[in-house]
Amino acid sequence: MNGEKMEVGWNHNQQPGEDGVVDRADVHIEVHVKSESTARRAEVRTHVLALLDRHSLIMGSYKWTEFDDDFLTKNVESVAVVDADGPAPLDLKTSNLCVHIFSLNDDGPSTLNLEEDEELSAANHWLLPAAELHGIWESLIYEDGIKTQLLDYVSTAIFFSDKNVDSNLVTWNRVVLLYGPPGTGKTSLCKALAQKLSIRMSGRYTYGQFVEINSHSLFSKWFSESGKLVTKMFQKIQELIDDKEALVFVLIDEVESLTAARSASQAGTEPSDAVRVVNSVLTQLDQIKRYPNVVILTTSNVTEKIDLAFVDRADIKQYIGPPSASAIFNIYLSCLEELMKRQIIYPRQQLLNLDELNTMNYIESKVTQLSLHLHSIAKKSVGLSGRTLRKIPFLAHALYAKTSVLTVESFLDAMDKAVAQQLKERENLAKCS
Repeated sequence: MNGEKMEVGWNHNQQPGEDGVVDRADVHIEVHVKSESTARRAEVRTHVLALLDRHSLIMGSYKWTEFDDDFLTKNVESVAVVDADGPAPLDLKTSNLCVHIFSLNDDGPSTLNLEEDEELSAANHWLLPAAELHGIWESLIYEDGIKTQLLDYVSTAIFFSDKNVDSNLVTWNRVVLLYGPPGTGKTSLCKALAQKLSIRMSGRYTYGQFVEINSHSLFSKWFSESGKLVTKMFQKIQELIDDKEALVFVLIDEVESLTAARSASQAGTEPSDAVRVVNSVLTQLDQIKRYPNVVILTTSNVTEKIDLAFVDRADIKQYIGPPSASAIFNIYLSCLEELMKRQIIYPRQQLLNLDELNTMNYIESKVTQLSLHLHSIAKKSVGLSGRTLRKIPFLAHALYAKTSVLTVESFLDAMDKAVAQQLKERENLAKCS
């Protein structure tokens, strides 16, 4: 292969050419090694590069799960070319290959307790990459650019730290704020981003740590202890950050609870202790963000209540709204592909994607009929939350399937009915509210 082979998230060693332009695109290769494998990473990389050399011309993202190499069959679950979707074929021989080799941690989340025999847990804690978070990134479908922008932000933050950029001259706070209505996948996106970056940075950090704090629980239970328990919680997080081999992600869900507590206190409906708790949280965040191996991820459902003091700390403020018709189409398409794979929908039939439908001008024919029906269902589904959309195929089968295995045509009819039912239920709920 002609491209430089690396195992870092950001190719720090790629230098500009004589004209000052880096002319070889980075292509990221994710290699999922089996948990029982004892193979050295250098040996895995050698066999993966040989595989890529034999299949150097591909169309966009691609994943191998079966191999003609005994070593890969024994040691590797999959080799995936990721984040490479585009209209033109991709030539791996002229690309700069960034190879990320990882295995998944099979342990579930543990709890971070503040004191011995303390029933209240400060947070949930995962070692990354975690088996239970595997595949979430791919399953989340948003408008073009949202996931890439978030990925690039954190990569740049780590890159600037590695280059020792003076943060007094060029400022970044390592804080991400995702806001928008409930059910749009903000929390899942934070978890998926942490998982993805623990893989993408596998050559820079040995493993990832993910700490999920529920700020609503924090303020509803711990007022009486003022900021002391908050300080203890962040001392636990500090212990994780002190391990320079770990990339640490801290998630604060429902960060608007900070404002709710402070506003209530100022209005006289909560004790002044609430202000001390909020200020303690903000102070602790300001302290840990200085470390190069920590990223703070936050979400909010109620935009008008987000604390301005916190908003000022966020480098990225990304709105996550309900899926558009095109995003819904892609969500449904991924669901149907999974059900065909499991033979719940049988026989397998080819469904066209939106680009293919567009090239055919959305004209109905035997080739486009099923895909156009799915497109119609997607347009009817606009306004449903992402959480609901992922349930539609299940509800279609549970409520409207006459047999356990359905054809694509029958399943689409069932989905149509399930969407209509969800819209009717939403209308009835609105009348009762």
